[in-house]
Amino acid sequence: MRLTEQEQQEIVRFIEADKPLPEKYRFLLFEDKREVELVWNGKTNEVCNIVLPFQVIEQVDEPRAERSEAGRQLTLFDLDARGRQLKGWTNKLIWGDNKLILSSLKNGPLREEIEKQGGLKLIYIDPPFDVGADFSMDIEIGEDTFTKKPNILEEIAYRDTWGKGADSFIAMIYERLVLMRDLLAEDGFVVIHMGDKVSSLIRLATSEIFGEHNYRNTIIIPRGIKNVQAQFKDVRGLSVGHDVLIIFSKNARSRVRKLSLPGTESSPGKWDTFWRGTERPTMRYELFGIHPSSGQWRWSRERAEKAKQNYEDFLSRGENESLDDYYMANFEQGSDLDFVRFGPSDTVQYYVPPRDYKLASTLWTDIRTRGTVTNYSTEKNEELLTVVIEWLSNLDDLVADFFGGSGTTAAVAEKLGRKWIVSDLGKFAIHTTRKRLIGVQRALKAEGKNYRAFEILNLGKYERQHYIGINPNLRAAEQQKQMEEKEEAFLDLILRAYRAEKTTGFACFHGKKAGRLVAVGPVNLPVTRLFVEEIILECRKKHITKVDILGFEFEMGLFPNVLDEARAKGIDIAPKYIPAEVFDKRAVEKNQVVFHDVSYIEVKPLINANKRECSVAVELTDFSVFYSQDSIANAEAAIKNKGSRIVVEKGQIVKVSKDANGIVNREVLTKQWTDWIDYWSVDFDFESKREIIRLKDEETGVWEEIWTGDYVFENEWQSFRTKKDRSLELKSIFHKCTPGRRKIGVKVVDIFGNDTMTIVDVSVGDEKWL
Repeated sequence: MRLTEQEQQEIVRFIEADKPLPEKYRFLLFEDKREVELVWNGKTNEVCNIVLPFQVIEQVDEPRAERSEAGRQLTLFDLDARGRQLKGWTNKLIWGDNKLILSSLKNGPLREEIEKQGGLKLIYIDPPFDVGADFSMDIEIGEDTFTKKPNILEEIAYRDTWGKGADSFIAMIYERLVLMRDLLAEDGFVVIHMGDKVSSLIRLATSEIFGEHNYRNTIIIPRGIKNVQAQFKDVRGLSVGHDVLIIFSKNARSRVRKLSLPGTESSPGKWDTFWRGTERPTMRYELFGIHPSSGQWRWSRERAEKAKQNYEDFLSRGENESLDDYYMANFEQGSDLDFVRFGPSDTVQYYVPPRDYKLASTLWTDIRTRGTVTNYSTEKNEELLTVVIEWLSNLDDLVADFFGGSGTTAAVAEKLGRKWIVSDLGKFAIHTTRKRLIGVQRALKAEGKNYRAFEILNLGKYERQHYIGINPNLRAAEQQKQMEEKEEAFLDLILRAYRAEKTTGFACFHGKKAGRLVAVGPVNLPVTRLFVEEIILECRKKHITKVDILGFEFEMGLFPNVLDEARAKGIDIAPKYIPAEVFDKRAVEKNQVVFHDVSYIEVKPLINANKRECSVAVELTDFSVFYSQDSIANAEAAIKNKGSRIVVEKGQIVKVSKDANGIVNREVLTKQWTDWIDYWSVDFDFESKREIIRLKDEETGVWEEIWTGDYVFENEWQSFRTKKDRSLELKSIFHKCTPGRRKIGVKVVDIFGNDTMTIVDVSVGDEKWL
């Protein structure tokens, strides 16, 4: 559209005054024809396009039945001698920020693998739509419950999601939905599980992304109600008793199957009128001598003639058999027969078969949202996910959930024979899902059914600007300035809390303390292997031998390999966790901030060896943790008489309580080192599978496979606590092996979901026995 001279002059005046243009110019200057749009503070059409490599840190594959009885168990892929999967799609459980995960899936080398599987057919997400969903977790300690506060990464995610209320929530979900749309197959669907508060906003935002013509349904599902309104005379509004599922397709031509839900009672077959009032001239033809002048017949001429013949065939049998019995006998043989007849009152009728189900509408009153398999606070009902996945995908399709939580989507997808990708930012969520899927594999194995291996992945090689959260909308010079200012303030804060002296002249190091150099990891991402490798490289160049690495979070599977590698080069690296208390000004001023060490494992290898057979097992003998959350002194000062609080101080969980007279009692809940362990597992031949990542050669544009120098932990045996069984085995099974030296990997996951690993060198028998 051409601007008038007056409009052009007005635009110049606004630009010269450094003021925003009036809203009318949005439609005058640009071709965007949208007349109805959801607008929020900070709205942008830009989306993340970063590609980071996926690092496989663990593979989980319950060995299948012995194959000596050939053909007893069907398989989808090649298996090794242990009955573990060799080829075919491996399901993905990914830890990290789902924005970076989605961008890397969409633009990286895994996209090709996804397309080979037929594309991503269904995405179900259950984002944190409640402003109170702050990543806190309730952990059972005996008969008590301890509330674990979110770590810094989770705090930042919560701030980014709800820091500015609905504005920041919509901004967060909008960018991710755009990435999901671009990743989805052309015939795919997205299902968004939302609560009542923001569902209307999400409905509008999703319509803008996918197009209103791709909107399918909003489904109502009952949820539990904590109704405390009975005590009040009047209330602001009624208690919310439902969630919604908002469903969009990628393509307007995609069709969904009719959906049947279990009925409360069975209904017999019946006859109903074959004529309908809908005006469709092409569906009007002569049947039983009747040619309607308006409306339409229910089916096409061909189908109706076939149904007429089916009913004549039934009558010609002359047997004492009801039509319902005849229909069901054919149905059980795979034939779903239609019938039409010329019925009473000179009407044409069609047969409605007997059924013990009901055709679903958008009101799913018989399905609840809350699940009960795990102790995860936002767990969804497996029945709900079963209906969604069976309805909107087919056997062997690929489905995904990028707010994975307790792993319900992955568990149901596995049971229904679907491939899956699931991600979550929380380590506790990843750990909960891992345990749950191992349980699913074991159950399917016991039933003689197939299942796929799954792998746990990290995102690696973070770029420096993503450490601190630089505003991407700034100009390059302003971004650089903002990055430098934020880095400076962040480093000053951490070094002051650590009581380290600031230093310069190094690429990786930021301070020094007691003869050791100090490197500070990123504020909103985990310390990665690449980060540590750069430190080792500078140590070798400058002959540095003692280093402390401070991080809020460390990449899964990072230790102990990288520490052993450094030690072999004469470098002593001490990794330490940065506590949340660094942001408490008073704690820093009083030198009360404690940087605790990573956890420590002790194991004992058990060996059986002779010339006929060699085997090895592992006994877990000790596990030390050094966590702190809150303090005993703070709890004693804060709690009232008859009250209690559970805290973590110096690796002990303590229940602090006061009686009616204010007398304080302290009870240590973690009485043994085993109380800290939720799960542990063994890889009996740790260096058998190299960790390979794919990186793009910037000059050629070709994706290349590169060995990171590390190995994939192949989970071959595990013991873990469940909601029903809190016991834990401390000795693994004996695992058959060849004589000679080998490395055994042992991984422990504590009750907070943090993993620690150790590697043991063992010699089993004599290599001469081979």
